[in-house]
Amino acid sequence: MVIGPSLGTTWHMWDRQIPELSQHWRVFRYDLPGHGGAPAHGATSVAELGDRLLATLDGLGVRRFGYAGCSIGGAVGADLALRHPHRVASLALVASSPRFGTADEFRQRGVIVRTNGLEPMARTAPERWFTPGFAAAQPAIVEWAVQMVRTTDPGCYIAACEALAAFDIRGALGRIGVPTLVLVGAEDQVTGPAEARTLVAGIPDARLALVPGASHLAPVEQPAAVSDLLLMHFSTAWQQDTSAAIPVLPHISAPVGPSVPFVPVAEISPAAAPEAPAPTPDDRYEEGTKVRREVLGDAHVDAVNAAADAFTEDFQELVTRYAWGEVWSRDALDRRTRSVITLTALVTSGHLEGLAAHIRAALRNGLTPAEIKEVLLQTAVYCGIPAAGAAFAVAQKVIQEETTPPA
Repeated sequence: MVIGPSLGTTWHMWDRQIPELSQHWRVFRYDLPGHGGAPAHGATSVAELGDRLLATLDGLGVRRFGYAGCSIGGAVGADLALRHPHRVASLALVASSPRFGTADEFRQRGVIVRTNGLEPMARTAPERWFTPGFAAAQPAIVEWAVQMVRTTDPGCYIAACEALAAFDIRGALGRIGVPTLVLVGAEDQVTGPAEARTLVAGIPDARLALVPGASHLAPVEQPAAVSDLLLMHFSTAWQQDTSAAIPVLPHISAPVGPSVPFVPVAEISPAAAPEAPAPTPDDRYEEGTKVRREVLGDAHVDAVNAAADAFTEDFQELVTRYAWGEVWSRDALDRRTRSVITLTALVTSGHLEGLAAHIRAALRNGLTPAEIKEVLLQTAVYCGIPAAGAAFAVAQKVIQEETTPPA
């Protein structure tokens, strides 16, 4: 059985389940990159996390397994069940969702961490993870949870936020073909009963378990109930396992050793891919829409699209197709560099009406407020004090809005 953690936690969030589960199965726990002392090689997609995990399991000779994961750990399990169904015998999705909030929410969380470090996330973790009564009664556990977040690598935390921003399997749930338990705390305010019911409605062979008196980290808050539910689900699922009828890929033989944490394998380069065909005009529009949303945010793009009418819609299509689908999508410059160039060009030309959106985009693309300040100081020298002064006023307001942690 493979067990995956939540964002900001370590594999120790499952400590109370191990004595029971290990009586029945060999248990393999792993840490996310940069969490709990794992190497800080960030992964920017859920699929990349799954591929690294499979590479480690291959090295241990693990061919087929049950999987239980919490939050982003659940997302990894669902992704594996979709892309590698021959490997996953059964699935438990704990406090998980087919889509975690909105892309804008997670990318702004990345901006806050990049600017302020992980202290804002650590300070608010108890209210996201535990019910108020549990937090008041268990101060030692609350402090342990806060320290888990504080000791996480900020870059890896930001990369995981990017992975969650891009994760959306709502349209693919019907293809998850393994027995699935969807387990959620009744008082979870992060990925609560509504998200759990969406999973159950979409996955053909899924059952819902609602845990009273638990919030997001139900395995910590109600360990006995969660252990019982996992034991019942996986015992039944393996009795029904039809793996003999499912073709499996060859695996690397390796001696069975003790359970060890997942070690990322980011150093391994992918094989060279064949040269992709030139994109068609429709491809450019689809790519432009994707990049425009990633850089400017869903809220901005949705507002622009909502304001478009018969007179302006062709212009918006042109912007999406050529500015975002061709120029912003080119590989020769990264997005940080493109943001620096764009900010400079907007200040130089006096087009401050577009500056606020691109200050937000620069923060999302990885520029810090200090770096944005340096860009504007440089424009003051070469483009003039008045233009830079107006730009500083715009940037100051946006940076305050975007980098101030929630109360």
